[in-house]
Amino acid sequence: MGLTGAGGGILSVPLLVFALHLTVAEAAPISLLAIALAAGVGALLGFKNKILRYKAAGFMAIFGLLLSPLGLWLAQRIPNAPLLILFSGILFYVSIRLYLQAHRKILGVPEKESKPAPCLLNTSIGKLDWNLPCAKALMLSGATAGFLSGLLGVGGGFVLVPALRRYTDLSAQSIVATSLGVLAIVSGGGAVFSAVSGSLHIFVAAPFALGALGGLLIGRVIGGKISGPRLQQVFAIMAFCVAISLIIKGGNAL
Repeated sequence: MGLTGAGGGILSVPLLVFALHLTVAEAAPISLLAIALAAGVGALLGFKNKILRYKAAGFMAIFGLLLSPLGLWLAQRIPNAPLLILFSGILFYVSIRLYLQAHRKILGVPEKESKPAPCLLNTSIGKLDWNLPCAKALMLSGATAGFLSGLLGVGGGFVLVPALRRYTDLSAQSIVATSLGVLAIVSGGGAVFSAVSGSLHIFVAAPFALGALGGLLIGRVIGGKISGPRLQQVFAIMAFCVAISLIIKGGNAL
């Protein structure tokens, strides 16, 4: 997470599945607690540096919190094999998209022009100009991230970051900070809901979350010394290999 700005639930859930032989439903709440802690630290740093759009983050998080319990509820009722296959499908999508994105950066290929974003930053006041299309776009993005967060424990950063890039004209640093703000709230809410419902293994989750926070801080230091696009490609290849392993495991369990 510290090296690439991603990978919280994308890698933590498969790690818990393979290393501790947990089901996706058991691993997801543990992953959410780790994401909440790490993303919370990142969001606080963004707030300190005045790049976190806290109103947009709060608005998206409201709808994420509404859908996250539904995802958690479904995860407890869907067999593990279909969840593994669904998770591997998302991993395939994320890894391919990240690899191609990094490849274009290395080659210096400009991004395709798109329609004007509905959420534009008013530079005179330093805030987003809110309107109905903007609210709809952020609401849908937050709800989707929240549902997948609860269902698979993936956090939802792979949904939020592209959505903020598409629907706003915020800087890259502001997009990451705002995404972390949403992740901290939604993942934290999901972890609390799991703890209340008795599906959070706290004796596994607590040291795992502390380890994730330590890894985040170390990764931030190392990441500044490594080429971003190349590192992103390595992460994408690793995620692709994990996806293959998950789909094999899910196929064998059917």
